[in-house]
Amino acid sequence: MEGTLLLDGRTQALVEDYVPEGEMLEGLVGFFSIFADGTRLRILSALAITEMCVTDISRVLGINQTTVSHQLRYLKNVGIVKASRFGKVIFYSLKNDTVNDVLLKGVEFLGY
Repeated sequence: MEGTLLLDGRTQALVEDYVPEGEMLEGLVGFFSIFADGTRLRILSALAITEMCVTDISRVLGINQTTVSHQLRYLKNVGIVKASRFGKVIFYSLKNDTVNDVLLKGVEFLGY
């Protein structure tokens, strides 16, 4: 049966249309790689609760400020977090709820 598909034509077409390729595939790989770092996951989880400044994130999560700043810069550059300045302090927050939805789905998947 080599070479013969068991899928019907409609299902084959759905698979061919649905499975990402090219630019969309690269975008999805980039998006999901954001969640592949424990420090970023912790920062994103904290920001899903409330906006925070670097000092607060550092102290609450026990991560040095340089690392927090580096990760926030990365997350801001990829469009996941936004920054708002109040006087001399910059507060960071999630740009939209999609990231929190992904985090919650991961927790749900793991059964926690």
